[in-house]
Amino acid sequence: MEEMRVVLAGFGGQGLLFAGKVMAHAALIDNHEVSWLPSYGPEMRGGTANCSVIISDDPIGSPLVTDPTVLIAMNQPSVDKFIDEVVPGGIVLIDESLVNHVPERDDVKIFTLNATKMAEEAGLKGLANIVLVGKLFAETSFCSAETLEEAIRHVVPARKAAYVQKNIDAVKLGAQA
Repeated sequence: MEEMRVVLAGFGGQGLLFAGKVMAHAALIDNHEVSWLPSYGPEMRGGTANCSVIISDDPIGSPLVTDPTVLIAMNQPSVDKFIDEVVPGGIVLIDESLVNHVPERDDVKIFTLNATKMAEEAGLKGLANIVLVGKLFAETSFCSAETLEEAIRHVVPARKAAYVQKNIDAVKLGAQA
């Protein structure tokens, strides 16, 4: 596998750190080298939040992602901040529900989904983050479907076990988009 350097960014409370954990755990299950680095403002909910995930077959020298191959952005400030950092040939996934302007770049693949609306209409409110992970999975096959499902089962806390199937359904919804 070619090294995947991912930035997941948006507002606190959108589940970006959780989405990054799901991806990182899936990579661990598949015996890849992994780095997961959260970053959030003091506000937590409503403030800025992002995390970096690196998935590689080789040892990872630094958890910092300054040249992402993938950007998952769930709000306009995140698109504005990170879109120009994505390397040529990279992938950008945008939840267009909170993004008014998508900059044009012809050297990256840009996918816009109204992930928030899709999740709500499917009875999966609050899982737009995982819908976007599902779309990334469909575009890159960064792991197998079985591995992604197993990662969700491990990462969802026991007290929220009822959300395991909803997260699996959200991945499927995004993969079909």
